This record gives sequence, C-alpha cells and structure tokens, in this order.
Amino acid sequence: MMIQQQGKKVGLPLMNLVRLNRTPILKQLHLEEKLLRKSSTNWCIINDGTDTPAIVMGISGKPSELLEIGSVLRDHVPVIKRFTGGGTVVVDKGTVFVTLICNKDDVPGVQPYPRSIMSWSGLLYNQVFKGIADFQLRENDYVFGNRKFGGNAQSITKNRWIHHTSFLWDYAEGNMAYLKQPARAPEYRMERGHTEFVCRMNEYLPRTDFLENTTEAIETYFSVKNVNLEATEEPCGAEFVPSTRLLSKQELEEALGPQPEIIGVSV
Repeated sequence: MMIQQQGKKVGLPLMNLVRLNRTPILKQLHLEEKLLRKSSTNWCIINDGTDTPAIVMGISGKPSELLEIGSVLRDHVPVIKRFTGGGTVVVDKGTVFVTLICNKDDVPGVQPYPRSIMSWSGLLYNQVFKGIADFQLRENDYVFGNRKFGGNAQSITKNRWIHHTSFLWDYAEGNMAYLKQPARAPEYRMERGHTEFVCRMNEYLPRTDFLENTTEAIETYFSVKNVNLEATEEPCGAEFVPSTRLLSKQELEEALGPQPEIIGVSV
C-alpha cells in the first residue's frame, strides 16, 4: 500500500506547505504577495487565526461604501487593503486562512482566469468537506446550504496565480457591525444581514479534521513538502515592497466625511 501511495506522487509538481499560527494578517498578506511575484515555486500557506482583529478589504474596496467608519475609528480597528480582489471581511483568532499560490502550468486544466480557478478550488474543497452538510461553491463563496463560511479572493499574473480563503471557523457577532450591507452582493444572499448570511464552521466539523482534510486534498494535486517560515526568504532575493497596506486614520476620517456639529442647547 505504501508503494502504491508513493507511486501516485511521482510526477506531481512540488508544493511547499507553510503552517502558521496566529500570524498577523498584514504580515501574512505581505508574505503572500512576495511569494506570488518573486518566487517560482508553488506554495500553500495555512494560518490558524490572526493575533488581533482586523478588517481586510479588496484592492478596489472603498471604506465609505463598505464600512461603518465611525465605529471602526471609535474602536481603533485596523483596516487593511490587500493586493487581491474580492470582498471585505473581519478576521480574528477564529478565522482560518488557506492560501494557494501556483504556477499556471502546474495545475492541468485550470486556465489563469478567475472562473476557472474558482471551479478548480470547488473540486479541491469538495474533497475537504465530503459528506459534511451540504457543501457547495455558490457565486464564488463556500457555503453549507445557503450560509457562507468561506470568502475568496484572487490575483493573477502572467505565469502564476493566488487563491486565498478566509474560513469563518468562529466569529464574534459584534464584529459584523463594522460592515455595511454591500451594494453588490451574491443573489443567494437575498438581502440577509451578516449574521443570517454566514455560519460558523465549528458547528460542522472539528478544527483538526479541517486542517488534515485540507492537506490531504492538496496532496492529490501536488507533492507536498513541509517547510518553515524561514524557507520563504530564500527564493525571493532582494527587498520587496508590497502593495498591501494599512489604511491610516486620516484616510478613514476623510472617507467618513464631515460630521454634523452637535450644538448644545441650554434650558
């Protein structure tokens, strides 16, 4: 049996797997962008939670349209604009991040276009969630039934692409209040509020099972090699300046716009 299993891996492209735990999401996104643009190797990054809560927006996201900026400023919640597309998410220690960075020629049948990559990812995660609830890929989201638990974003270069997912293992309902109802939303959302639209993965399977299932699913497409974080420095060479960044307080205040002055009235 061992010989047969090893034989299946012959000829599969190499995938370096980096496991992180509570790594700050800004640091993770900087690493991902560097590996996408400077490395020529396939990478999978699994980060089991981030150290502090933060809001992460897509590259074209506008805070004034997506965030309750007054609450964000009041509570000093960091807002990050990442280098990929996609929507806005509040992340914290209950979020599990899975990132795939691939050479386009190493995933047969997948074209370097968003729909093709999403379709392939749906096949991958069908293996992860086989037999668990009613898993589906719906309008670029991972859902159980009609409730979302995984949001995706992508970036595509000439020869490589990245597909990364924020999985809601758990979430604080209060954090959802930082997000406005988006003007553009998937049809299946049916104008539901955030807490009616999303669900917690921990209600469906153990965390360890999800992490193990994900690794096993990736091994059907790649020969996986576990590496440490230091290994990510080797292929990238010179200093890299990422485009992912933390929005400043000034930028958020400008997006909030002028607020009505409250004038006290003596009685």
